[in-house]
Amino acid sequence: MKLKEFAKQLGLSPTTVSRALSGYPEVSEKTRKRVAEEAVRLGYRPNVNAVRLVTGRAGAIGVVMGRNGEFQFSEYMSGMAERLDSQDIDILVSPIAEQGGKDESQLYSRLATSGRVDAVIIHSPMPNDERIALLHRLGMPFLVHGRSETEVPHAWLDIDNEGAIRRATSHLIDLGHRRIAMINGRAGLTFSLHRDQGYRKALEQRGIPFDPRLIAHGHFTDELGFRFARSFLEQSPQPTAFVAGSMMTVLGVYRAVRSFGLVVGRDVSVIAHDDVFPYLTADNMVPSLSTTRSSLRAAGARSADLVLQLLSGKPATEIHELWSVELILRESTGPVPHSDAIPDKTG
Repeated sequence: MKLKEFAKQLGLSPTTVSRALSGYPEVSEKTRKRVAEEAVRLGYRPNVNAVRLVTGRAGAIGVVMGRNGEFQFSEYMSGMAERLDSQDIDILVSPIAEQGGKDESQLYSRLATSGRVDAVIIHSPMPNDERIALLHRLGMPFLVHGRSETEVPHAWLDIDNEGAIRRATSHLIDLGHRRIAMINGRAGLTFSLHRDQGYRKALEQRGIPFDPRLIAHGHFTDELGFRFARSFLEQSPQPTAFVAGSMMTVLGVYRAVRSFGLVVGRDVSVIAHDDVFPYLTADNMVPSLSTTRSSLRAAGARSADLVLQLLSGKPATEIHELWSVELILRESTGPVPHSDAIPDKTG
C-alpha cells in the first residue's frame, strides 16, 4: 500500500499521515494514535525515503563509541535497535579512539552539521562536559546517557550510581568488613565520581576512615581488574572485600584472589555492578556473584524512547530519569574472616 492510498482510507492528507507517523508535535496526539493503530491494522509501512523527503529528517540517531567500551556498548546498542526498528530509524555509529580532546569535538560538530542524523546520544559524561555545550550551541537535539553538572539544559537518563555503591559498601560493612577495596571506572567521569561518593559516604556513616590506597580507577577490563586487585592484595593488611565496577573487572578480581590462594566468598567477599550481559551472568560465576544490577539493554531501549520524545517536541528540561539499582546477594559475599572482624561502633 502506498502513502496516498493509506491516507485516502483515513480521510487525511499524505502530509498529515507522514507527520503523524514521524511524531511531529503539530499533529494532535489523537490523530497520531489513530494513524499508528491503522498502520498496524492495515499492515502499512511507509517508504522511508519518501517520509524523509516529506519531514526533512535524516531518519537516524548518532552515537559516538569509544574503542574501549565495545563490550558494554553492544548491549546498549541492542536495546536501542530493538526500539527503533519499528520506527524505521537507523543508528549511525562513529568510533573514536579516546574520549576528550579536539578530535572528539570535531566529530560531534560534523554529526550535528552534516544533516545525517536527527539527534545524538552522549555517553560517559563529565561534570562540565564540553560536548553538551557544543551540541546545545549548534541546536542539535541530544540525550545524555548519564548526568552532568553543567548549567546547559539537557535531557538525561542515568542510574543511581551513588546509591548503588553506597548500598553495596554498607552491606559489606554490615558483614564486618573494614578494609574494602573499590575498582572504579575512569577518573573524572560523572558516574565514577558518584560511585566514589557512595563508597566514601558508606564508610563515613560507619566511622571507617577512607584509605586512598584502597581505590583505583581505569577502564573496565579483565586485565586491569586483575592488576588492581593484585596490587591491593599485596598490601598488609590485605583488604577482605572488593567492590568492582563491572562484570569484566570482576573476572580479573576473581583471578587475582585465587592467585593468592584465597577463596572468594570465604576469605574475600566481592560485589560487582552487573549491566546484565547475556554472555556473562552473575549466577553462572563460581561462586555466584553478589551484584548491584541494572540492565544496559533496557537503558538503550529507554534512551531511544526519550530521543523520540525529544524529536516530537518535548522540552529537554522535562526529560530527566534516574533509575534505582537492585542489590542481589549471592555466594560471593560473606562475613569477614574472624581474625579481621571489626566491632560495630555505631551502637
